[in-house]
Parts: sequence; structure tokens; C-alpha cells
Amino acid sequence: LEEIPRPIQDPRNILKQGYLEKRSREHSFFGSEWHRRWCVLTQRNFLYFASEKSKQPKGSFPIERYQARLDSQLRKDSRKNCGFQLLCPGKRSYEFTAPSPAEAQDWVEQIRFLLKDLSSLTIPCDDDEEEEEEELSKDRDSSDSMSNSQNSTLNPEEPELGGDDIYEVLPGELPNSQ
Repeated sequence: LEEIPRPIQDPRNILKQGYLEKRSREHSFFGSEWHRRWCVLTQRNFLYFASEKSKQPKGSFPIERYQARLDSQLRKDSRKNCGFQLLCPGKRSYEFTAPSPAEAQDWVEQIRFLLKDLSSLTIPCDDDEEEEEEELSKDRDSSDSMSNSQNSTLNPEEPELGGDDIYEVLPGELPNSQ
């Protein structure tokens, strides 16, 4: 069980990592709280840790379908040009501040490159899955109609048909078995 977090930290999977300030969801009396987090972007996920040494992430989410954009409205202080957001329709949005405007730009660009790769990879897979689902439903329909036809031959309303079939099969088997 201890092995599970390690592949996430596998350097080959990490596209970008570094300290960012993350806005917490709870707004305090004094406004929103910003917490310094060690953030890691892998080929599939965005994770954030209390520090670089932490083993377990404080949070993570699949980066697919998120959008990254710079946002100078997040902060009013000297770091207002260092903010960026990760947005996904129907999901929680995340707000971060990088140490510098160039670093914020780099995070956004890295995430955009990754999303472009992911979308080009996932489109064919999605199509395949849909086709498989269609095929499965066709199979289900045909197996239903087969079981329906079996039911109709065993239907008590047609005793002659069922009886004849059974009678015809038996004599053929008897000579072979003796």
C-alpha cells in the first residue's frame, strides 16, 4: 500500500513542479487566504502538497478538461500579475499565484500543452468506446430476441411444436448410444 503515492512522484511523469500560493476555499473575515503549496503537474493530474517533502498530497484532480488562464484580478497586491486559474465547467475552479509573472505564464503554457496532447490522445479513445457501447447494445438486442424466440418455442400455447422437436431429437440419439 505504501507504494501507491510514489509513481506520482516519478520524475518521468512530472512535467512541472514548484511552489505556488493556492487560494483556499474558505474565505476568512479578512478576505481570501493564500497558502503556499508545492504543486506538481503530471501527465494526467495536478497535485498540491503542504511542502516539497510531503508524501501525501493535500489535494489532486485530473487535469483533463481543465482550462488554464492568467488572471490579474485574483490579487490586488504586488503579485497581481502572477495569478492564474484552472477552470472546468461543472467542477471546482482553482486559483494560484506564482512567484513571478513569467512563472505564472510558464505554468499556464505547460498546462495548455498538456491539455492539447490529452485531447488529441483521448478523442480516438472516446469514439472507440462509443462504438463498443453501440455494439454491446446490438448484442443485447439480438440475445433478447433469441431468448424471446426460445421462449416462444417453449410456450405452452404451442405444445405440438415443442413436443415434435423433442421427439425428433431423441430417436437419432438412441441408436448411437447403444
